[in-house]
Amino acid sequence: MAALEERLNGRFAAVVELIAGSAGRVVVTGLGKSGIIGRKIAATLASTGTPTFFVHAAEALHGDSGMVTPGDVVLALSASGETAEVCHFGQLVADRGIPLVAMTGRDDCTLNRLASHVLDVSVIREADPLNLAPTTSTTAALAMGDALAVALMVHREFTEEDFATFHPGGSLGQRLLGPGGIA
Repeated sequence: MAALEERLNGRFAAVVELIAGSAGRVVVTGLGKSGIIGRKIAATLASTGTPTFFVHAAEALHGDSGMVTPGDVVLALSASGETAEVCHFGQLVADRGIPLVAMTGRDDCTLNRLASHVLDVSVIREADPLNLAPTTSTTAALAMGDALAVALMVHREFTEEDFATFHPGGSLGQRLLGPGGIA
């Protein structure tokens, strides 16, 4: 996690500006564990004021790429940057002139070459004894996604009232809207 802090640099700021200035939505994509992390990033972005949804990379190749429209920004997650379906979807997006942000764990990879912006989430090794199971890499991607959401909240001056609008249910909604809350 400490290594990610230095990556919250000009590249990161450029992605925040790109998303904040976008007229459309953020479309998050990935496959496997990166897809699971991508779904969580999409949910966090959406609940903190950034219109976002998740498209499974394989489904995108079977018609769901039509969900991506001009004005959108695509955030593609792939630890290797070589996941075939994610790269193919990335190529479709790039060919349509839609900004593509790659979140990868490798500097020299296909997805980064397709992308207009790259966020580095590389790790030294996975936490498991075989250095194979996506553990540290998924944590790094999740942390970078959360950092994006927080930076966008600050950029937009997102308030507790705004949060309550998007999240009226559950204990957070009760805390914000119930007795002693903001409303």
